[in-house]
Amino acid sequence: MTDSQVLTDMLLVRSEQTATVHAPIEKVDIADWLLNIPDAEYQRCAPPDHIAAGYTTTDDGRPMSINVEEVGGTLLVQHYVGEILEPHHCRMVSLTDAQTPLGWTKIQVIWDLSARKSGADTCQYVNRVESYPTSGFLDILATADQTFEQAAAERQASTDDHNRRETALYAVSIGHKALARA
Repeated sequence: MTDSQVLTDMLLVRSEQTATVHAPIEKVDIADWLLNIPDAEYQRCAPPDHIAAGYTTTDDGRPMSINVEEVGGTLLVQHYVGEILEPHHCRMVSLTDAQTPLGWTKIQVIWDLSARKSGADTCQYVNRVESYPTSGFLDILATADQTFEQAAAERQASTDDHNRRETALYAVSIGHKALARA
């Protein structure tokens, strides 16, 4: 087992929040928004947690969003690779570098963004985040004599708070981009 082997049978965090986008679903393109959001706009979507955002590709040409943020005292450098990139649904997967109070490690983060029509000029945005530990993450917990359950509870609370704040601001940003395209 390697330090970065993802343990998908151990859910670390699952958080889902919704918010209203004030734009018609026909004008919303989450993939375009996600892969083109300016760094300053990303920072405005969860101050002071969001630090930086940039965009690149994997070696084989798949779109990748690089996000740097702090959640619950953990600095996260996320390398989100697009698995689904559609106007109303994006699924991004990252083997994330995490600087925890216990040291550097990796976790897997899955970020799922979607929108569905809720009215003539509105849609419902859903921001879902799941994370899974790696073997290295479990090793640093063991070194600190912390249980997985303790770590999961702490991260769940901080992720829920972060997700609540960013989801509302993402919805505003997505709406502005959609209406600017009109």
